[in-house]
Amino acid sequence: MGLAESFKAMADPQRRELLLLLRRGRCTAGGLARQLDLSPSALSYHLKVLKNADMVIEYKQKNYIYYELNTSLFDEIMLWLQQFRGEKEL
Repeated sequence: MGLAESFKAMADPQRRELLLLLRRGRCTAGGLARQLDLSPSALSYHLKVLKNADMVIEYKQKNYIYYELNTSLFDEIMLWLQQFRGEKEL
C-alpha cells in the first residue's frame, strides 16, 4: 500500500486513537475494544482498514489474536515527512 492509503486510514479519529493505543504495545481485540469503548463490529471495521493500509499487523498466539503497529511503515512515513523539514531557500 502507498502513502495515500496510510493517510486515508489515519484520517479517522478513532483509528488514530487505536494507533496510539497500539503504540504502547501489542494487544488483543478485546483489550482494544474495552479501552476505546467500541463495539466488536466497529473495532473490527477499524482494524480491517488499518490492516489494509499495512499500518497494523495481526498474528495468532495460542488461542488469541494480537495486533501491533507495523513500525517499518511508520518509519517510511516519517522519512517521507522529513523532507518537508528542510531549510527554506532564500
